[in-house]
Amino acid sequence: MTLKPNEKEYDSYYQHYINLVEDANITKGLQLGKQRFIDFVVQIPNEKFHFSYAEGKWTIAEVLLHLIDTERVFSYRAFRIGRGDTTPLPGFQHDEYVPYSNAKSYTKQELLQEFTAVRESTLSLFNRFNNDALKLMGVASGAGISVRAIGYIIAGHQAHHLSVIQDRYL
Repeated sequence: MTLKPNEKEYDSYYQHYINLVEDANITKGLQLGKQRFIDFVVQIPNEKFHFSYAEGKWTIAEVLLHLIDTERVFSYRAFRIGRGDTTPLPGFQHDEYVPYSNAKSYTKQELLQEFTAVRESTLSLFNRFNNDALKLMGVASGAGISVRAIGYIIAGHQAHHLSVIQDRYL
């Protein structure tokens, strides 16, 4: 399926992320996003990797791990909904993940390896969804969402945070 999801397929909270996805083919968009992420992280100076632009704000490494953690959660949602599971899926408190992420122990290379593994898994999952599966709707965080929308949210969430890093950290 090459069409972006319509507004009935996701909560309005995600509109910004979906708008950031340029490509109508979500697997192509996720693949391009993978390379953009790698190219972006490689150019981050080592001395800034564990830098935070203000007190109480995440470091670059923490932001990047937030992207990885969020992709894991959203891929799981896509998997469940895409297999016809109609059980409502809970939300998650992403801010509570950061203190347990152990971000300070990551090197750029380790973070890139983890991102690549997670994204390859996401790509494998989305490559196997047919058009009917991509249209399936489920409930996550108390709102309706389609498998297709989840793919766009993953890609747009990444684009959003890389832009924030570029603007506020580098």
